[in-house]
Amino acid sequence: MKRALFYASVCLAPIICIFLSLCMGRYPLHLSDVMNALGNVPIWTDRTSFGIHHTIIWEIRLPRAILGAMVGACLAASGAAFQGLFRNPLVSSGILGVSSGAGFGAALAILLFNSVAAAYPFALVFGMLAVVCSYLIGRLYRTTSAIMLVLGGVIVSSVFAALLSFVKYVADPYEQLPAIVFWLMGSLASARYADIMIAGIPMSIGVIGLLAIRWQINVLSMGDREAHALGIHTNLSKGIVIFCATIATAGAVCVSGVVGWIGLVIPHIGRMLIGNDNRKLIPVSLSLGACFLTLVDILSRMITGAEIPLGILTALVGGPFFVYLLKKTKGGDW
Repeated sequence: MKRALFYASVCLAPIICIFLSLCMGRYPLHLSDVMNALGNVPIWTDRTSFGIHHTIIWEIRLPRAILGAMVGACLAASGAAFQGLFRNPLVSSGILGVSSGAGFGAALAILLFNSVAAAYPFALVFGMLAVVCSYLIGRLYRTTSAIMLVLGGVIVSSVFAALLSFVKYVADPYEQLPAIVFWLMGSLASARYADIMIAGIPMSIGVIGLLAIRWQINVLSMGDREAHALGIHTNLSKGIVIFCATIATAGAVCVSGVVGWIGLVIPHIGRMLIGNDNRKLIPVSLSLGACFLTLVDILSRMITGAEIPLGILTALVGGPFFVYLLKKTKGGDW
């Protein structure tokens, strides 16, 4: 019974957080207003009869809440998968350079086309390209060892960080540079249903793949020899996990900007709740990540009159929690 209640709460928590996001904001709405607006689906109702409450719910808050939940879930699940694959608790979803590559791609699109909308495909493509480069560097010694992959990610991240600095240096300081800096800090202010449809494809592919192969992550975390002995094709399984986690992260970053700490902190919260079994950890991380980013987005809209970028709030929350985690574990094995 306790297990059933726990998993029921895991499934319902993101829905509750999304509903809270619809009710809370700079323009307060009563519960009855939200329920009436949700009852009038735009497809079934004449748009000319819509009021301001309906517009706020369906056109502004609902796509933002859904996209925030999707982004948080993808970043958390990818972080949990990478931590299990590399057997390192300090690994996050951007370990192979996907965040740096996506940041450079978005900045390059803003520089070339002077449009934030063009940043989405560029961020997705360059995020994937960064991971491919990291993987090729890891194959220099004809191996896909975790150390070589991580070193490849560090090298690629440094290169794309330098390229990003160059783009910011040559960008127009009055129009392009502020747009680049604001995108890099992370935001869901421009969320639309089109973003959900476009970014939802790579995010869905990555999450479904991780859920399907999560039991193999347990075996891979035991080491290559043990995985071989249990009949696992290690290189193929590692490639599938890396591909799924990367495409989920790239899809999330291309619509939200660079939002840190979620892929690092949320999996540890999941381990404190249910342990290290990735068959349970990845689904729980999905739920916790969705709840976390949705709640952080609510705070970003309510703390001040001007919206605070998500990357700032996630760092302010994630940093102190990580200090608490270090104290709780005494720096030992997690």
